[in-house]
Amino acid sequence: MVMTMDERGTSLNYDTLPLLDADVLRTFVTIAESGSFTRAARQVFRTPSALSMQIKRLEQTLGQSLFVREARQVRLTPEGEVLLGYGRRLLKLNEEAVTQFLAPSLEGRVSFGTTDVVGSRILPGVLAQFARSHPAVQVDVVVGNTSTMVERQEAGELDLVLITVGGDGQEPAGEIVHSEPLVWTGREGGIAAQRSPLPVALANHGCVWRRTALEALDRAGISYRIAYTCEHCAGQEAAMVADLAVSAFPLSLVQPPLRRLDQSALPALADHHVALMRRPGLGSAAETLAGHIVEAFQHMRG
Repeated sequence: MVMTMDERGTSLNYDTLPLLDADVLRTFVTIAESGSFTRAARQVFRTPSALSMQIKRLEQTLGQSLFVREARQVRLTPEGEVLLGYGRRLLKLNEEAVTQFLAPSLEGRVSFGTTDVVGSRILPGVLAQFARSHPAVQVDVVVGNTSTMVERQEAGELDLVLITVGGDGQEPAGEIVHSEPLVWTGREGGIAAQRSPLPVALANHGCVWRRTALEALDRAGISYRIAYTCEHCAGQEAAMVADLAVSAFPLSLVQPPLRRLDQSALPALADHHVALMRRPGLGSAAETLAGHIVEAFQHMRG
């Protein structure tokens, strides 16, 4: 028997402490991350009432309220915030342990190409998780523009590539793993959007965002000038922050000091999509990494 004292001087018998169920922890984490019992229920394929019962039992086990239930959402209590950190770590540890014994051992090398804006959003988490599960696989990452990534894959140099594709009605190459609106963006309180001709910041030729923005302006008959070009979205963002230009940007990337501009004053923009392309004849390691990438985008939508 192992006993100790907690900070209040109460004796704790670790042999009789309850164990946290992994399934209940997964439910708790899903609710916390989605902010809704209803959305979480859709993700885990259960009813909201079933999830509510699980959380009620968990709160009874721990003797703490974990959520504050509001009209349209739920938020964590301070105790819930603490448990969220533990829950995430416990679920990752459980995954690693199970994978170590049940998952087939993967070895080899995977070459993966991505654009900078796409890769920066999901790569850290994906690569960390994949490395924990399959430490014997070497992943080589290449960052570049969409056209370069496609060319290198067609040449057999890359196993997987993440590219941006437009909403122009053409059949996209690869599997669409993420979609979101492109919106006109500029600096909060800036005057670039009021100038004529309209100064725009764009990526280099071949970029979907560039083509979408210019086609929309041409259709609307709006006079513009290309004030700034850069291979990477960070350069376009810098031009907008400096109030040198406006740009077509994915909605999720619009963060202060940037803001979404009045859409009634500018032409509507098509959605932008992210597609995952696989080289024919992929090995198991590349297919497994592809699965991790798709799951990461699904989680981001949730």
